Amino acid sequence: MEQDQQEHEVELEQEQEEETHYLPINKLTECGIAAADLEKLKSAGYRTVESVAFTPKKNLLLIKGLSEAKADKIIGEACRLLPMGFTTATEIHTRRNNVLHVTTGAAELDKLLGGGIETGAITELFGEFRTGKSQLCHTLAVTCQLPISMQGGEGKCLYIDTEGTFRPERLLAIAERYGLSGEEVLENVACARAYNTDHQMNLLVEAAGMMTEARFALLIVDSATALYRTDFSGRGELSARQMHMARFLRNLQRLADEFGVAVVITNQVVAQVDGMAMFGGDNKKPIGGNIIAHASTTRLSLRKGRGPNRVCKVYDSPCLPESEAQFAIGAHGITDAEDG
Repeated sequence: MEQDQQEHEVELEQEQEEETHYLPINKLTECGIAAADLEKLKSAGYRTVESVAFTPKKNLLLIKGLSEAKADKIIGEACRLLPMGFTTATEIHTRRNNVLHVTTGAAELDKLLGGGIETGAITELFGEFRTGKSQLCHTLAVTCQLPISMQGGEGKCLYIDTEGTFRPERLLAIAERYGLSGEEVLENVACARAYNTDHQMNLLVEAAGMMTEARFALLIVDSATALYRTDFSGRGELSARQMHMARFLRNLQRLADEFGVAVVITNQVVAQVDGMAMFGGDNKKPIGGNIIAHASTTRLSLRKGRGPNRVCKVYDSPCLPESEAQFAIGAHGITDAEDG
């Protein structure tokens, strides 16, 4: 009887590994890593073998109770379990073909983005107020729960709200549009309000733990930069602000790499007071400088159109051409643009 139970547990573990794209950190116990050391790693936010292998050794040395010898052994065993070297472009191309895209709710916008919001990458939405950033986030929080056959992600959503703009009633209206149970949709969205930049960073540690326990398809941070504008002020704190923001964005990318989730962040804009405005150029630019520019895989610029219509422009992307598409904000979320 005990043997049957053990075989069943092994089968469940194998099925879980096939369904997920990551190795749970408990795998390291098979490599001789002490359970007590694994608990220290978990408490510091390292829940997968990938998270350990991808982090610099100096970060592990900050964990209380881990010596340099232990850190070397842990990283060595983690790297041994993962393919960390070169691979052929053919294999990468095959993986890219299997990347999921989550629908935005608007056909033209999906077409512009090559099928929707890409999973395993960071997509940045920036624009002035009332350009549809938060509305698009609310729509994605519902569409990520749709089956893959309906351009969904078949997963839950994590929503970090830094401005107090999260509204569950919007999710209910969007769920009605897709014929989903409102109660189930709300249960599948985990929302946390961030009150300062350190809290915002700590929420990612909690997020990593939640992603090892359930299937998540999307992580939203609305807005990723708002708290940095208030927590850091003046040129004297500019360097500290950029370093903190870089670490936050690196942790977001780590979650995207480990769990294959789509990461969507919103960003605010600031007016440029240089020569561009004098020559009729766009005098609005996203804040965060080069740090956020390099961290984001795809950058989308949103601006107001006529009536309920909005315009989305591909500002920067490694694979999408620079082009535009229109969409509308309706009672049921993001929809196709209205004529006229």
